[in-house]
Amino acid sequence: MEVEKVLYMKKGDGHTSYATNSLLQRTVTEQAGPVIEESAREVYVTLRPECLMMADMGCSSGKNALQVVSKIIDVIDKASRNLNQQCPQFGVFLNDLPGNDFNALFNLLPSFIQELDKAKGSSLGPCFVSGTPKSFYGQVFPDKFLHFVHSTYCLHWLSQVPSGLVNVYGEALNEGNICIAKTSPLGVYKAYKAQFRRDFTLFLRSRSREMVSGGRMVLVFLGSFKSDDPDSLMELLGSTLHDMVLKGVIEQEKLDKFNMPFYNPTVEEVRQLVEAETSFAIHKLETFTIDWSVDSSQDLETRAKFVANSLRVVTESLLETTFTHAVMDDLFLLFETRIKERIAVKKGEYLNIVLSVTKKD
Repeated sequence: MEVEKVLYMKKGDGHTSYATNSLLQRTVTEQAGPVIEESAREVYVTLRPECLMMADMGCSSGKNALQVVSKIIDVIDKASRNLNQQCPQFGVFLNDLPGNDFNALFNLLPSFIQELDKAKGSSLGPCFVSGTPKSFYGQVFPDKFLHFVHSTYCLHWLSQVPSGLVNVYGEALNEGNICIAKTSPLGVYKAYKAQFRRDFTLFLRSRSREMVSGGRMVLVFLGSFKSDDPDSLMELLGSTLHDMVLKGVIEQEKLDKFNMPFYNPTVEEVRQLVEAETSFAIHKLETFTIDWSVDSSQDLETRAKFVANSLRVVTESLLETTFTHAVMDDLFLLFETRIKERIAVKKGEYLNIVLSVTKKD
């Protein structure tokens, strides 16, 4: 599986698209908002750039990316007023993999700019928005180019499926699972952890080259309390695929050899990797939880459908590489049933990690 070519959120704006089913991501971004706003304000007040360069790494499509940009611009506009300074110009770079639906995102830009002009008037500095289709596991921008970097719900996706998930005889080590699960052998956990370590270190090293000294970065991504024994929705999706095998819809061998490029680190793992890379000083490292369905007051059927659709729009492109598009509707209908059964007896929550760092001199 070439992750860079096949990982993308469900395109368009239909009822099964990411744009329509990204309330979870928007809610997480809003909860992390105070940290994002504080970091953006501080980088402006400290550095006072004439043109503030910012990047959203893993922007996806839909209104979520522009919502974050709008909030950052608003915060900096207010900060410049408080300092009796002219508002800076803004360079905004929306980064994601080449398969991302950039066209849908660009179609939102005219109204986005109009709304900024209407709200801020002539006092707001010009805002220049560009797309940068490239993996963030590597350098995307020139050296010492960015003042502020933001990424939400991206870094739990790995650059590739870890190597070492089959033995010397070509037999799958993670049989019946699609990620780290309670039945996964220790070698599977070690392979995933090692891949995350390589990827996250490369991400930090790449951003350290691109960012100016004193630049700020806020990263928000899925984590776990115990990464070798997660209580993961992805694990439940894997068991649903196993049910499809028992029904004769999916071949056992295909399931055994399919693994998601997905890893939920612990807070301590993140702390250790940032400190080991040495380019950044940790300003904040905190967590919060959110219900799988966001709103736990709704009825079970509504919640289960929401959870199933939320995961479908971010995983379907990967699943189709092995299991084909033809089985997706049946798979996620069954998955919805499994979610309903699960949340009826046990609460399901995402653990979210919020990391705020400053680029060292």
